[in-house]
This record gives sequence, C-alpha cells and structure tokens, in this order.
Amino acid sequence: MLNLYKAKPKTSLTGKTLTFSIDSSDYEVHGIGKHEQKIAFINGALPGEKVQAKVLEDKAGYIKADSVKVLQASPLRIAPPCVYAKQCGGCQLQHLSVENQRELKQQGISKLICHQTGLTSLPWQPMLSATDSGYRRRARIGIWYDKKQRRFSVGFRQHGDKHIIAVDSCMVLSPLLAPVFDALNQALVQLQDPTAVTHAEVLEAGGTAFVIVRHVKALTPAEQQHFVAAWPQAVWLGEADSGQFSYWNTVVTPQYHLQQQNLTLQFSPDDFIQVNAAINQQMVTQALDWLQPGSNDTVLDLYAGIGNFTLALAQRAKTVRALEGVAKMVHQLATNAKLNGLSNVEAYQADLHLTWPKERWNKAEYSKVLLDPARAGAQGAVEQIARLKPAQILYVSCNAATFARDAKVLLQRGYNLEKIGGVDMFAHTSHLELMALFSRS
Repeated sequence: MLNLYKAKPKTSLTGKTLTFSIDSSDYEVHGIGKHEQKIAFINGALPGEKVQAKVLEDKAGYIKADSVKVLQASPLRIAPPCVYAKQCGGCQLQHLSVENQRELKQQGISKLICHQTGLTSLPWQPMLSATDSGYRRRARIGIWYDKKQRRFSVGFRQHGDKHIIAVDSCMVLSPLLAPVFDALNQALVQLQDPTAVTHAEVLEAGGTAFVIVRHVKALTPAEQQHFVAAWPQAVWLGEADSGQFSYWNTVVTPQYHLQQQNLTLQFSPDDFIQVNAAINQQMVTQALDWLQPGSNDTVLDLYAGIGNFTLALAQRAKTVRALEGVAKMVHQLATNAKLNGLSNVEAYQADLHLTWPKERWNKAEYSKVLLDPARAGAQGAVEQIARLKPAQILYVSCNAATFARDAKVLLQRGYNLEKIGGVDMFAHTSHLELMALFSRS
C-alpha cells in the first residue's frame, strides 16, 4: 500500500493575542514587529514599544494585528485628547502629538517611495498644515437602531467594525456642525419606523450647515419637519435613492470659496470636495506656485472634479482642458467656469484609466499637466500623460502607495522628481496626502 504524506495544516494565529516588540513603523504609522520571522503590522503601536496585540489577519507573508495593551510605552505616546479616541475609528493617531504624527507619516512615506522607485532621497518641501481640531467641513454620521434595547446610536464606526459608537461631539468636526448629533437624536426617536433612516451626512458650505438624511423608507412630511425643528438653522435634505435629493426646508445650492483666488465653486451635495477647507486653499495656492502657469501655457487638468484646481489655473493660463469621469461633475465644472467669468476652460468627460480616445484634448500640446486622482491612483493614465511629453507634471495624491507606483513610471519615462511635499489634510489620522512636481529631463 502506498502511503501519501500529507502536511499538517498550519494553525492560524487569527484571533490570538501575541506579544510584539516594535522596531519601526510604516507609511500609515502602523508599528512593525515580527513573530517567528513573519513581519507584523500592528495598529496603535509605536517604534520602541512592547505591546500585546490581537491578530486580525494571518497571511503567508505577514500578520496584521490591533494593539490591545501597551507593556512598554514609547516616550512619544500621549493621552488622546478625545474621550472617544479608543473606540471611534475616525482618528487613528491621537496617541501621538500632531507634530510627531506628521513626522512619522512623512518618514514612512519617504521609505516607501524610495523603496519603490530606487531614489535614495526625496526633495521634501515644508508640509502644508493647519489646525488639528474643527477642520472637517464634511462627515458621514452612522445611525443604528438596536431593536432589542429600542435605542439609537448616532456617531461613527468603531475601528475595524461596523458597530456604531454613539458620540455627543467630535473634536475634528467644524464647530458650525456641532449641533448635528443632538438634532438627529431628537428627531430619530419620533420616527414611526426607527429603521427608516440608515445614516446622515453633514456638510458646511459657504457658512451654511447642510444635513443629508439617507432613508430607505418614505418619511412623512411631519417626520421630515421633526428634523427641521430640531435644528432650524440647517438646510435639511432627504436622500431616498443615491443622488436623489429633496429639500425639506430651504432650497440652497452648496458652494465654497477660494478666497486667495476670489473664486466661488458650486456643487451638488454628493459631489466630491476636500473636507479640510484651510488645507484645500493652501493646496491650490501651492499648485499655482509650483507650476507657475502663464499666459502662453495650455494646461491639462485630469480628475478635475468640479474645478477645484481648474479655475485657479485658468486665471493664469492661456487654456485649461479639464477631464473628469463623472458626467454630472463635468457639467458642474463648466457651470463654475461661467459663474467665475472664465471663458478659457474646456471640460470633457473621459475614463482616464482606459486607452485615451483620439479627441481634441489628447494631443501633445501641453506645457503643464495637473492630476488629482482618487486613492486608486492613475495607473494606465500616467503612461499616456508621459506620451504627451509635457514639460511639467504636478501630481496630487491621497494614497502614498499608488503614488509611489505611478512615480516609478514617470521616472522611467524620463521625468525627474523636483519637489515633493506632505499635505496634512486629515490631522489625527494615518493619512498624509502628497503634492509632487515632476519635470522632463
């Protein structure tokens, strides 16, 4: 009889609590340690610490875990300023000072980019930063009704979980939006069907507070007015289906201002805008300073949204051609150009990740290109940008990993990294946005 050897399946570490010594941190400020020669990424742990952590994932090449107890603390560790910090998943780095958050994020990103690109150093510029509290002008607020306890939880998701942590306040939310928690709690208890509302989105635009209530079942006019009465100074909207809004009190078009450029941008409640108004203004101003568009320049603006960078570029350039994938936002961009008296803006819809079509905008006539993609980056698009051979490319990124991947392509296509700067859009979180200027050799 032939006996076949079968290796015993390895026991998974998932769910177990292990002890780790933390040697360093990655670009999202996860502590890095080892368990039996397997690298481990530990959320909430700092270099130099010894922690106990619960394993969330046990893969062939790495472990992911959450710190549950600090056995030996780093001198950098501080008490979180927010009472909800240990439960709420919104802010991951409140155990560090803001200055140390920024330093560790930039250090981790620098190592990542150098490793991916082969560069030995990066031309870092001063980081864009602003206040670390009251900066969010937009936030999604979770709503959960516990049928057993007959009680609502209004707040934010717990770290690594769908469970909603009930909060009364949020230190990073704009002070103008502070009444939203009390208002929602007042109105929700008066619903005939407590499961009708799933979440809300709160937004500050032009000095006005907007609340968008997402409901999966119809609300009566009386129920709608309970929300309005709970916070009459706010503009209340219902959203029964994605992108379908109905105003419950005052009809107001949301808008924000770029004061340094004297620009006003209108937008729909579901259009993307940067959540940190002060940092967004700094980004636009720095983009102009780095690119230096002039009256002879034809500029290509990719992933243009509603025109956040487009309009400011158009104030100085000969022509700006703006590309965006969402048709509704392309229309809004064109509307914003007219609103601000800019006749040198051309707006087009295109999926920039696919092969670019032979269109008016796809020609090698650009001296400067700006791109501001989503977290997935600009894979596929960067090769096509390089083929246009612009003298300068300004890349605004919200994901260091995809930026490193795309930067490698540009470097291989003959571009040099002239400047790179951190953008602390989301203080107290693991995210650091980037702005980088590439110039053709």
